[in-house]
Amino acid sequence: MADDAVTTGPEHTDEPVRVGLVGAGPWATMTQAPMLTGGPETRLVGVWARRAEAARELAEPYGVPAFTEYGALLDECEAVAFAVPPDVQARMATEAARAGKAVLLDKPIGLTLAEAAGLAEAIDSAGVVSQLMLSNRYRPRIREFLARAARFDTLGAQARQITRAFVAGPFAFGWRLEYGVLHDVAPHSLDLLDAAVGKIDRVHATGDTRRWVALTLEHTNGAVSQLALTGEVPEGGYTELAMFGPAGELRLDFRDLAGDEADSAAGWATVRREFAAAVRSGRPHALDVHRGLHLQRLIDQALAGLR
Repeated sequence: MADDAVTTGPEHTDEPVRVGLVGAGPWATMTQAPMLTGGPETRLVGVWARRAEAARELAEPYGVPAFTEYGALLDECEAVAFAVPPDVQARMATEAARAGKAVLLDKPIGLTLAEAAGLAEAIDSAGVVSQLMLSNRYRPRIREFLARAARFDTLGAQARQITRAFVAGPFAFGWRLEYGVLHDVAPHSLDLLDAAVGKIDRVHATGDTRRWVALTLEHTNGAVSQLALTGEVPEGGYTELAMFGPAGELRLDFRDLAGDEADSAAGWATVRREFAAAVRSGRPHALDVHRGLHLQRLIDQALAGLR
């Protein structure tokens, strides 16, 4: 059973939401800044990063200031988008929420369950809107799949996310290499399995977070799913979800989506539009900080099993 993709809000607002961007690394450069400047719903008002030079390099092409003080950025925006390591995000998003700013969060929302719970508590106490950048969940073709999954009677499922995330590419460094596949890769697959098959209650894990992890997931509705994860395969990796039941099989293969640039672009536009709608309406998005906290609890269960 799929959860609702989004809490709907206004389709258009007269004034774009003024968003500050925290971070100036590959994720901020490749996705966040282009997304926030790519449509009328949001307006990028500035960039803050730990390295002032990196902030200036990212801000300059968009004609916005690079802030050297985080508080000064908060003074200029209504909302903050984060593209920084999870522990840094948990701390800085807590400060943003307490300053009354809506937050657009990356996954995972913290490195530890305690960090994630603290962030969720701060957002709830402040009463601000939050939204989680589970990028796959905004793509039209994946939403279509989840709509079919909601009507599919599932006995069990198998999924794999076999990537080269830790071998090569712009993200093969830092916290991702240190903490491994459960923090970097697993949130996407856990979220899709939870949305497509049913709420995940328990996780049983074996393996090594820096090599290969195998998870068995127990869902509230009685279904059982299995998930294989690695970021160490340099060639030939792919992501796939197959659901099985009395009606046969329902499959999502990300290789079919790899070249669909229109679908990808539509997904980023949807992130921007729905975040702006949530901020303007004040109504929480379905993929909010509590979605991130649920995924963090599943990661914590898996880590406990591995220990």
